Amino acid sequence: MTSILLTGFEPFDGETVNPSWQAVLRAQALWDGPEDVHIAEIPVDFEACDRALAEALDRFRPDLVIAVGQAGGRPGISLERVAINIDDARIPDNAGFQPVDAAIAPDGPAAYFSTLPIKACVEALGQAGIPASVSQTAGTYTCNHIFYRLMHTLQADRPDARGGFVHIPYAPGQAAGGDQPSMSVELATLALLAIVRTSLDATADVRAPGGALH
Repeated sequence: MTSILLTGFEPFDGETVNPSWQAVLRAQALWDGPEDVHIAEIPVDFEACDRALAEALDRFRPDLVIAVGQAGGRPGISLERVAINIDDARIPDNAGFQPVDAAIAPDGPAAYFSTLPIKACVEALGQAGIPASVSQTAGTYTCNHIFYRLMHTLQADRPDARGGFVHIPYAPGQAAGGDQPSMSVELATLALLAIVRTSLDATADVRAPGGALH
């Protein structure tokens, strides 16, 4: 049986919720396929997040891994293209740690590409009326860290498994009273389910423009 792992993050930076974890919880509850969907909450902690990811990978031995994080300020779903081998934290993590210009894996390559069909996923979300795009950067905080660590681990231990990272916007409650865009957790959940289905079904990515000018 195909095993799927979805991960989301705990709240951070003074927030009481993280829509990435809320969407992962709901996606597991709503999944109606024959595949086993497992979930793991990842701490916003540069050291503890590695252990949490490793434990989930060892426990569930997934064939497909989709890590999910919050990207406040982005207006739609972001399918991340590349993870880079650097931690450069603008703010401390939940443990008070703030790495600057530190390699995630000193012996690792500069970057890894997602092995999800990211453009096919963007196309599927567009057909469903959900705003989505390919993103060229997952930042340099814990989202990029876990994305890089995931791809580094899969390449070493599970080369036939596929993985990648998805960013979702603030939930409406987080953006209330300000000018930041938001997306309901319900819609983000539908997007995540569509990404899982597309990743299972697509044998190759579509060839379509998805780059950026800056």
